[in-house]
Amino acid sequence: MAAAAAKQEGYFDCRDAWAQTLESLAEQDPRIVAVVNDSVGSSKLGGFQKKFPERLINVGIAEQNMVGVSAGLANGGRIPFVSAASCFLTGRALEQIKADIAYANFNVKLVGQSSGVAYGELGPTHHSIEDFAWLRPLDAITVVVPADPWETAEAVKWAASHEGPVYLRLSRMPVPNLEIADRKFRAGKAELVQQGSDVTLIACGTMVHLAAKAAIALAADGISARVLNMATLNPLDEAAVAAAARETGAIVTIEEAGIRGGLGGAVAEFTAGNVPVPVERMGFPGFVPTGSVEWLFEHFGLTVPGIKKAAITSIGRKRG
Repeated sequence: MAAAAAKQEGYFDCRDAWAQTLESLAEQDPRIVAVVNDSVGSSKLGGFQKKFPERLINVGIAEQNMVGVSAGLANGGRIPFVSAASCFLTGRALEQIKADIAYANFNVKLVGQSSGVAYGELGPTHHSIEDFAWLRPLDAITVVVPADPWETAEAVKWAASHEGPVYLRLSRMPVPNLEIADRKFRAGKAELVQQGSDVTLIACGTMVHLAAKAAIALAADGISARVLNMATLNPLDEAAVAAAARETGAIVTIEEAGIRGGLGGAVAEFTAGNVPVPVERMGFPGFVPTGSVEWLFEHFGLTVPGIKKAAITSIGRKRG
């Protein structure tokens, strides 16, 4: 998937948008620093390191220490952006994130790179599909999953201005910018990609552009699908979910993550207790095998035909 998408015109790596935006912000605000775990290259921070060598701290492969260092920097008035592969940032340093960042409510920006199954061939140790379930319950942390490069840049700007901890989840897989007029990033608010009345497709991150394509495929069969870009998982835009449930009566969630504890879990929890409707959750049911991203997406149905099938199933459950 990554290799194929990279060859398509109009597909971009969100990490480029993140790095360029951080450099620009750092030029304006001397409080901004970068903290990495020997991942300057994969975090795309080579330019930042050249421009601000004294403001990039490389702690080596020591993620727990990295988070602790960032907490100290925040306590000293800096705005640290902590960048590492999301599987290691969240998995190895979860206790430090919980105690040093969330509990202390420090102004640290955690940036998980190469999330989901972007490291497909490296297998389950490098897949990051549990991070939502680990971090979403920590109320202090705003969890943001940009859908494209434009939203990535806007989310980085917002994170820098926001007082409080943030988890920004990025992928290394190229994606297209969404074609939406008059866009404005608002943390905690879903973005309406397309209006619809029969079913709602709620997606985040790399899945949003696929959900939009699935809506077009559904329209060809006479099915009107609403598409929501749920870029913020914590806090969830409950008003948008409630409206979708009431107005369309059927929901499909699509995420490059585990279906338990992530976007699907959040939407199912809310609808079950407030506006009960059929919810089809698309993602990964457990550990993901080793394989290319393209094969993994196909195997687990994270494709336009797979989303279309889930939407028809959800509509059928509504009518049943």
